[in-house]
Amino acid sequence: MSVDYHIHVLAHGEYDYTEERIREFLDQARRQGITEIGLAEHEEWGRRIRPDVVKAAQAEIQGICVRQGMEIDYNFEREGEIRGIIKKWDLDFVIGSVHFIDGWGFDHPDSRSEFDGADIDDLYERYFRLVAQAVRSGLFDVIGHLDLIKIWGHRPARKRDLEYVEPFLLQMKRSGVVVEINTAGLRKPVNEMYPSPSLLKALFEADIPITFGSDAHEPGDVGRDLAKARELARQAGYRWCVGFDRRQRYEVTITD
Repeated sequence: MSVDYHIHVLAHGEYDYTEERIREFLDQARRQGITEIGLAEHEEWGRRIRPDVVKAAQAEIQGICVRQGMEIDYNFEREGEIRGIIKKWDLDFVIGSVHFIDGWGFDHPDSRSEFDGADIDDLYERYFRLVAQAVRSGLFDVIGHLDLIKIWGHRPARKRDLEYVEPFLLQMKRSGVVVEINTAGLRKPVNEMYPSPSLLKALFEADIPITFGSDAHEPGDVGRDLAKARELARQAGYRWCVGFDRRQRYEVTITD
């Protein structure tokens, strides 16, 4: 069984949630040997999700289980709002991600230049402080692209990336949150999956479960580089990952 739990049919809102487009994602999943996918639209497009359209598309393509999720941007001030969003939906899983630092969308191409001259260690500190808060909130089933702050290739100088995560590893374990291996970093200037191999090894040693996601915004990216991600997981020591059904976890054997 092979899973891809991070797929955006609507991308960043520029596409429609149609049966035809969903079928394109499912067709690509089948070609890639993916047996279970998670549709996880960004929260701002949630009103455009149509479960009936998903069911219609799935009925035409057998052998692929479709789970309904959502990716939500975390901010401490938004916790009440986030709870309300989650309650509105019958979701299988919720991905919590950090895309903003004090209102700055650091992973957007238009914001890339703001890294120039910045204290990278300070940015890492601020970013991972938000990730730790997201973990402690208990709102999320999955933490998305754990070390997204590295997207443009900037690395801290005074600390290793692991040193920013170590302080809340125990909290991650206690919370039961799952961390995804997200292959989209291979398509970015950093050219490295999220999380890095050193972070993934630390997660395994802390007994923190994982799942997999391509972060596909186009059908052709479904399952992209997941074979590499599964190999990276095995190298770290993992032999199983996590799937979700109505926010309940279950184990999935990592296959070739």
